[in-house]
Amino acid sequence: MVRPFAALAGLPLATLLAAAEPAGMLPSGDPAFVLPGARVERVVDGTAHDLVFTEGPAVACDGSVFFSDITWSHGPRGPSGGFRAGNILRFDPTSGAVSVFRSPSGMANGLEIDARCGLLAAEGADRGGRRITRTDLATGRAEILADSFGGRPLNSPNDLAVDRLGRIWFTDPRYVGREPVEQDAPAVYRLDPDGRLARVLVPEGRPNGIAVSPDATLLHLAIQEPGQRRLFGRSVPRRTVIERWSVDRRGELGNGRVLVDFGHADGADGLATDREGNLWAAVQHRDRPGIYAFDAEGRERAYLPVPAPTNLVFGRPPEDDVLWITADRGLWRVRVGKRGWHP
Repeated sequence: MVRPFAALAGLPLATLLAAAEPAGMLPSGDPAFVLPGARVERVVDGTAHDLVFTEGPAVACDGSVFFSDITWSHGPRGPSGGFRAGNILRFDPTSGAVSVFRSPSGMANGLEIDARCGLLAAEGADRGGRRITRTDLATGRAEILADSFGGRPLNSPNDLAVDRLGRIWFTDPRYVGREPVEQDAPAVYRLDPDGRLARVLVPEGRPNGIAVSPDATLLHLAIQEPGQRRLFGRSVPRRTVIERWSVDRRGELGNGRVLVDFGHADGADGLATDREGNLWAAVQHRDRPGIYAFDAEGRERAYLPVPAPTNLVFGRPPEDDVLWITADRGLWRVRVGKRGWHP
């Protein structure tokens, strides 16, 4: 059983007291979204655990939290001088222990837990797997669900989401990596339960975070294109937005529109939806980094300051009103006024 949020025995005092309020900023917004007195707490310190870049939190069926450490080929070398392999780590909320679940991770980025309690991973490029994998957490054995489209390797799977019908939606941009780019565009894919893979969208700009509404009728997509550039043979303008697309019964997208436009500011990375369909986003705004909560009309309803956030996920009952956040090389959490949804 996962220990209640307030019971934090066993964690170092310095870690327990670490808060995410850059420049003295405090959580703010609608009390239905952000609880009075809410405080974002860091529970895993990246420096203490020699982490490089944390991403993709996922809460397992037993309440433990998995997250990625992306080590980059241009990052620090290993003790023998070689390139450090990426890792998937596991945090135990009961004991506060952090352990390496898998290394190398295939440079896993986004993670998700499916309806059978398996761990899904979007493995990226830069000496990574460039594929979607599923690991049986009971046995530790993994299987490759998708690694190519049209006979060519994927570019660099970044983030993924599972809907209530068991379909896996994932983004495939390319931000880093020396491997040849063999897909002709950054894209969004849908992997059906029968194993069929479909390219459902080629957006204007590289797709990053992705989230599906609880009823599987809406798809939210973060576009993170930080500057005008030539991309996949064509000119792409600077674009940092969150798009919303309708999803029909066959899993096709339509009626796409911009839900949130960050203008010239840095935009959203990871996304999550609550039970009511509100959208929560990890936003890397230079002057106002943190977690933003938006309602169905794209209006900001709450703001939780966190330094350099990358991704987020809601916990599982009875802790499903807890947001777990990867940020600033660590893992953070905060209790909010909404409850999350899982397939």
